[in-house]
Amino acid sequence: MTRKLFGTDGVRGTANVEPMTAETAMRLGMAAGHYFTRGAYRHTVVIGKDTRLSGYMLEPALTAGFTSVGMDVVLLGPLPTPAVAMLTRSMRADLGVMISASHNPFEDNGIKLFGPDGFKLSDEAESRIEAHMENGLAGHRVAASALGRARRLDDALGRYIEYTKNTFPRGLRLDGLKIVVDCANGAAYKVAPTVLWELGAEVVPVGVTPDGFNINKGCGSLSTDVMKSQVVAHGAHLGLALDGDADRLVLCDEHGDLIDGDQVMALIGRSWHDNGLLKGGGVVATVMSNLGLERFLSGCGLALHRTNVGDRYVLERMRRDGFNLGGEQSGHIILSDYSTTGDGLVAALQVLAALIVSGKPASQVLRLFDPLPQLLKNIRVPPDLNDTILNDPRVLSSIENGERRLAGSGRLLIRKSGTEPLIRVMAEGEDETLIAQVVDDIIATIGKAAGQ
Repeated sequence: MTRKLFGTDGVRGTANVEPMTAETAMRLGMAAGHYFTRGAYRHTVVIGKDTRLSGYMLEPALTAGFTSVGMDVVLLGPLPTPAVAMLTRSMRADLGVMISASHNPFEDNGIKLFGPDGFKLSDEAESRIEAHMENGLAGHRVAASALGRARRLDDALGRYIEYTKNTFPRGLRLDGLKIVVDCANGAAYKVAPTVLWELGAEVVPVGVTPDGFNINKGCGSLSTDVMKSQVVAHGAHLGLALDGDADRLVLCDEHGDLIDGDQVMALIGRSWHDNGLLKGGGVVATVMSNLGLERFLSGCGLALHRTNVGDRYVLERMRRDGFNLGGEQSGHIILSDYSTTGDGLVAALQVLAALIVSGKPASQVLRLFDPLPQLLKNIRVPPDLNDTILNDPRVLSSIENGERRLAGSGRLLIRKSGTEPLIRVMAEGEDETLIAQVVDDIIATIGKAAGQ
């Protein structure tokens, strides 16, 4: 079954434009509620959100859909995506929902669904929910006496704070560390500074004044200049930047130099391997991860297993083959001993633990390999061409030419975004000038094919 509504990370789009409308959200709630109603008992869904203005529109619409098919709703308020996944399991809920467009600007929003096990839904489950939406929902409505109820969970933040702190090694504290934490004016604006402070750190908070419009705006994991400058200005030991729903982590050292997800996976992978905690004999990452990570892990006697882009595909491989560490270069780090999805704050605590144990500055601890030159550029294309432009003969010829030029010395990866009408072009190799030329040539050709 093919999916039309769901992308690589739930449903996403511009708020108040299909499919991110109140009407579609209500229908999605009805369809998902019906799909997860199994057995003669009161069924429950938990709903969290980030700080976007449109969350006030989508949350009640989803609530109406779920209650109309007899499902009770527990509203969590602004909370990170991994917190929703955790609470879905701990509350024995039948379904979890996160309203967020992650790192996108406030104009966008999205809906992510979690099953009762706290894991994101499979492609098959999403396809079946779409089928319910297409085949009509009137028959799924319950009688007035069987309607669901909605209530708010007042201590949701406290539950996640305690859960997160318990992933930090016992006996360690963050005393003496000054940490800049950029919460992107998003879902972690309360929990992240609180967790670090309660563990003993001196916290310099950034991006903690959400107003519905400023999520990810000039801050967070995709806009790290503020974090870097604050680390230098305050003489901090480390900087942490989360994205809008806090499932992604990017760091910088005491000099303000960035540390990406590949370096984080290298650090945690080696640390866990040395302590007998790493499962599967390696790490799972996507095709975007740098070849330098693969070489580093190989030197530690570990393998790097690659998947398609998207943390859901990383997690599927981890679950299938018994790995407990995986992630993406962009900062989605999955530690399956603790979380069922990427968790920026939990990953940060593992990094901080390694930093404390080493007694060395972040610039030494967090740079375990020299990455090969890698260049990624995006080009926006008309939505109606997003699925077909890579089959244009001119584009195919440009890609083939790039592969010939990189043969034996690098690699080329071209893919369409699963969440936006973008084509992403990435090249990696020993020759920085060559990979820049290859990427620019392909980007130019795609632009011409798109009529730009």
